Amino acid sequence: MKKWFRDKDSGFLDNKGGPDIVVRKADLVDCQFLKVGVTVEFECHIEKQMLVARKVRLSNQKNSDGQNNRNHGPKPFRFGVMT
Repeated sequence: MKKWFRDKDSGFLDNKGGPDIVVRKADLVDCQFLKVGVTVEFECHIEKQMLVARKVRLSNQKNSDGQNNRNHGPKPFRFGVMT
């Protein structure tokens, strides 16, 4: 997560040198906002010539204390999901 605007209920995901990806509160799964620096999984769509994240959820990566963010076992492969 690159930037989140709480007053606008939206933000931007870093795209590693490409154009930033827009994320909106309505597309978040199991959370109300995102903190800068978290890793997320999402589906990427093109809308009005910009990249938009859909079905955005926290990634299953380990955090700094070695714990999983979610307790659902190994991450399944899903076609079209960027991490």
